[in-house]
Order: sequence, then structure tokens, then C-alpha cells
Amino acid sequence: MQIKRYGAIDVGSNGVRLLIANVIEFEGKETEFKKSSLVRVPIRLGEDVFNTGNISVKNMERMTDAMNSYRLIMKVFGVEKYMACATSAMREAKNSAEVIKYIFDNSGIRIVIIDGEMEAEIISSTGLHSIIKSNRSYLYVDVGGGSTEFTFFSKGEKIASRSFPLGTVRLLDGNVSENTWKDAEEWIKATVGNMKNISLIGSGGNINKLFKMSGKLPGKSLTVNYIQSYYDFLNSMSYEDRISNLDLNPDRADVIIPAIKIYLSAMEWSKARSV
Repeated sequence: MQIKRYGAIDVGSNGVRLLIANVIEFEGKETEFKKSSLVRVPIRLGEDVFNTGNISVKNMERMTDAMNSYRLIMKVFGVEKYMACATSAMREAKNSAEVIKYIFDNSGIRIVIIDGEMEAEIISSTGLHSIIKSNRSYLYVDVGGGSTEFTFFSKGEKIASRSFPLGTVRLLDGNVSENTWKDAEEWIKATVGNMKNISLIGSGGNINKLFKMSGKLPGKSLTVNYIQSYYDFLNSMSYEDRISNLDLNPDRADVIIPAIKIYLSAMEWSKARSV
């Protein structure tokens, strides 16, 4: 048996996360990946980029501080290798090259910007074998701050995958056009075609938070009726009430509503009844 420790840094439009995992290799058995530590900092790069086109000096400094802290955390954990990936906000920032150079020069962390296709590919390559059944069809939905990645699976195989600039921070700032919603709807409906009994697989902080608040046991599903009723419930509350009454973090209390709207839309377009 060999045990290694790897790190992954995700520079998203809403938050920046560091995941450290133990990679356990057994002879003659499948390699296991077990989470060792997860740290998240709510740096909303999307609020800069989707409104001004650039990442602000303030957030560039905050990013550098975050990377320096992540570098030290990885050192303490004994991380052998890591990769830092940036997605939607950094893809669109006019000054992304300048920001990446500044962060590298001042922290030693090199950030790689990945396109929407690569993002969807990475997301859909995660360990889904325990969830996906060979006789069922699934729509995998990963909602982020700047984009949402959709991936279809049928009979245990990936059919199609696509990323859309449809994210929670964009929606909060009013930066998602009707054409974007229409494009996503048309793509899902065309890809689903005549497939029946589709289930959604949801990933991302918001759907995980919704599941935790439901009190459901691990492995259970959330129905479309439950999600719709909770969406209405959250909408009936003020931002402040969601923080005080539901114990939501301030950076979760606002984005959870547009996130659920995206999941509900995907369920409607694919005719899925559960997540």
C-alpha cells in the first residue's frame, strides 16, 4: 500500500477552495481518494469581472494572501503535488494574465485557467460509479458562481457535456441574458431527446447545503416538489433572516436562491423528478 497526499486549488467566481486528499494505492485494487482537509475563502471574483471586466487590486491582494496561506497549509500537510485551476471569472477577466503573474511572483502558486469544456470534463470524471446505474439516465449539474456545467450519462456512459455562463453571482448581479437561459434549455432538451426517467445529480456548495438542511440521510434523494417548496420558503425570507434563522453563512444566504433556480430549471427541462 502507498499513501500520497495531493492538493487541489479551485479559483471560482464565488469562492476559492483548497482540497487536500489522501491518495491510497492498493495492489490489485482501485485507488482511493479520501478528503483530508477543505478550506474555503469567499472571494467573489465574479462581482468584479461580471460588472467591470477586471479583477480589482483589492481582490488580487486577497487572492495572493489566500494562496500564501494555502501554500503553508499544503506544506504542513506534506502535500507532494498540487494543481491550481481558475474558472469562469478568471477566464473572462481582461487582466487575468497580470493577476496570475502577480500571484505567482508573490506566493509561488501558479494558477492555470481552464476552459468550460475542461471544467465540465474534470467535474464529470469524479467518482460517480457508486451513484450511476447502467440502466438509468442522469443529468449531472454543477452550479458555480460564474458558470454551470451540464453532463449527460446514459447506460453508464457519458453522452454529452457543456458549460454555460449561467452562475449564481452572475444572476445576483443581473448579468445573465434571456438568451443564455434559452440556450441552456434548448441544449438540455435536445440532448435528452426521448430518454425517460432521468434523475439529476447535483454538485456544488448550494445543493449540498440544501441537502443538509433537509435532514435526509446520505444516499437519499430530494424531490422536485421539496426543492420547489424550499425555494419558495427561502424567497419569502429576507437576506438577514436567512442568516439569523437558518444559520446560513453571509456568502451562502444570497447565492443559494439563484442556485436552486438553476437546479429547478434543469429539472423542468429534463423532466427529472428527483436529485
